[in-house]
Amino acid sequence: MSAPIEIRDVTKHFRQSTGAFSAPRLVRAVDGVSLSMKAGGCFGIVGESGCGKSTLARLILGLHPVTAGDILVDGQSLATMPRRARARLIQPVFQDPFSSLNPRRSIRDIVGLPLAAQGVGGAEIDRRVHAMLERVGLRAEMAGRLPAQLSGGQRQRVAIARALVLGPRIVVCDEPTSALDVSVQAQIINLLNELRRDLGLTLVFISHNLAVVEHICDEVAVMYLGRVVEHAETDALFHQPTHPYTRALLASVLTPEPGLGIPDVGLGDQYPDPANVPPGCRFHPRCPIAAARCAVETPAPRMIGARRVECLLA
Repeated sequence: MSAPIEIRDVTKHFRQSTGAFSAPRLVRAVDGVSLSMKAGGCFGIVGESGCGKSTLARLILGLHPVTAGDILVDGQSLATMPRRARARLIQPVFQDPFSSLNPRRSIRDIVGLPLAAQGVGGAEIDRRVHAMLERVGLRAEMAGRLPAQLSGGQRQRVAIARALVLGPRIVVCDEPTSALDVSVQAQIINLLNELRRDLGLTLVFISHNLAVVEHICDEVAVMYLGRVVEHAETDALFHQPTHPYTRALLASVLTPEPGLGIPDVGLGDQYPDPANVPPGCRFHPRCPIAAARCAVETPAPRMIGARRVECLLA
């Protein structure tokens, strides 16, 4: 049922207008990313806002064409896959369950829309929508309600039902719990874990919430300025981070101890401009261990044990 994903040297650059009389800037949102995601696993992608993780998710979904490189599932390029076939293979769950659902459509129409787009008839749509609502923990009679009549957690369950109703093998979750209360977050995470196990799904999980990533993901890739700077199994990455950026990212997490405040790890509150990438190692202007060579030499990815790291000094 599940499917492996191969991302091969994928690049996505955007032209950003800066005014009527200025040349557009080139934004390197994703800049040569290679990853291998195991079938049936949950693969986390983390990093600060602007690092390229959501753009990479949209490339996997086919919402943006790649500038260069290729994305393959079971060895087949997604670029050459017909749109309907791709929809049956990969589906998204987005961040805000309210804005991602049409407020004027019933839950039945929202969850059934992918089936209708594939040519499924009305009675079969009703049957499959009701079954899927119950599968995600909602009562079938909720099919007649509007999104505004549901809680945030219920709306996200509807979004998950819509993603799963075609029976995809891959689900891309882009910050699927960040708009929810903490108690509801745990329920949605447990639901996704249960569905992954029972349905044999491959999950791609994009998040700022490192605690959630540690709980649900098998492997994690850390992105910085469009590049993957570290990729390792979750336990290894969280307990023995190798790249200086990974260490800073993990150190920046708030602790439950009162009075400690927000940790200061020296990264500041301004993320670098992806249209003005520094030479050499992209992290060197913020790196606490940077050497002179880091400003001129671009680190190539290398294996350190079972992990992949882009750092000259690691």
